[in-house]
Amino acid sequence: MDAHLTEWLNLSIRWIHMIVGVAWIGASFYFVWLENNLNRANPREGLSGDLWAIHGGGIYHLEKYKLAPPQMPENLHWFKWEAYTTWLSGVALLMVVYYLNPSLYLIAAGSELSPAAAIAIGFGSLIVGWFVYDLLCDSPLGKTPTLLGLVLFVLVIAACWGYSQIFSGRAAYIHTGALIGTIMVGNVFRIIMPAQRALVAAIEQNRTPDPVLPAKGLLRSRHNNYFTLPALFIMISNHFPSTYGSEYNWLILAALGALSVLARHYFNTRHNSNRFAWALPAAALGMICLAYVTAPNRQPAPNLAATSPEQASTSAQQSGASASQFAQVSEVIHERCTVCHSAQPSSPLFSAAPAGVMFDTAEQIREQAAKIHAQTVASQIMPLGNITQMTQDERDLLGDWIAKGASID
Repeated sequence: MDAHLTEWLNLSIRWIHMIVGVAWIGASFYFVWLENNLNRANPREGLSGDLWAIHGGGIYHLEKYKLAPPQMPENLHWFKWEAYTTWLSGVALLMVVYYLNPSLYLIAAGSELSPAAAIAIGFGSLIVGWFVYDLLCDSPLGKTPTLLGLVLFVLVIAACWGYSQIFSGRAAYIHTGALIGTIMVGNVFRIIMPAQRALVAAIEQNRTPDPVLPAKGLLRSRHNNYFTLPALFIMISNHFPSTYGSEYNWLILAALGALSVLARHYFNTRHNSNRFAWALPAAALGMICLAYVTAPNRQPAPNLAATSPEQASTSAQQSGASASQFAQVSEVIHERCTVCHSAQPSSPLFSAAPAGVMFDTAEQIREQAAKIHAQTVASQIMPLGNITQMTQDERDLLGDWIAKGASID
């Protein structure tokens, strides 16, 4: 497919995915907040609680029935298409970005896995993941929500580890997010919506609703609520190579996921007491620790200002060596990187330089030295899929040049 059309297709689907995702997440957060903040003291008969709220210049009165009103209202709003459209647009984006270019974005560099096999594993794992999750929820383990949550967390991280063994780091993260999203939309389609339909049908037929199904739907809705923040991080993770590009990317995601769940739990429980007030400072401290442990190892640049008189006599030789080294660096960059990162990319996959990063001139190369180190030397996620076959010696050359001050003179 034409690179320009692919880019706009990517943009359009990603934009839709973000819009409907905001709608779904917003509804999820709001209804969990509403459930947690209902006034349950002496509710009116048939109610489990109510809430008064003010927003946008108006005052609202919301009531929650224990099961349902004696008679169904004429107009009842259903929250489902936000979830369905988010998943459908997410799968479409997965196909456009990863499955149309599996050798570039999906498969790990040097892997002998065929594109067809990689796609089958990726998409098939989403389906298998949903059924494993559903079976666990319906098992005796489902009667102990906290233990179930821990088991689910371990299994999701195990899936990320498995993905990282066969996919690129970026694709491993995205498939983990897709797995979480599939579980979330499966909860809506297979559990929450059927429970709601059964509740409405019982009222319309003058039957006593079964309280088991709504309770099951509420539990799955809680799961979706805790899944949300890890899924949101994964959606933006491709901008942060120090996470998915690390050798221990699955452990980093485990830590970020745990911190996200911790922060979400604080907001879900703060209406009862402040016993989880420590959660937000702990999450912030955890992020600082992650930033520290994921920092790339760098050799300090030489302190030229402290050069002795004896060392100064060799400055001309050092300058010549620096110029010679940059000539080698420039050759590597132009052979391995400007295929994509150029004002006029020669790669048929791009109509413009990705993220606007170009290496056509010496000044552009020097300006991007920090990014070159992060993505080519430290994490080695670039070139994508190592499509241009950059060698380890070439990466070492770039790292040494950057450590010495990234001189182009």
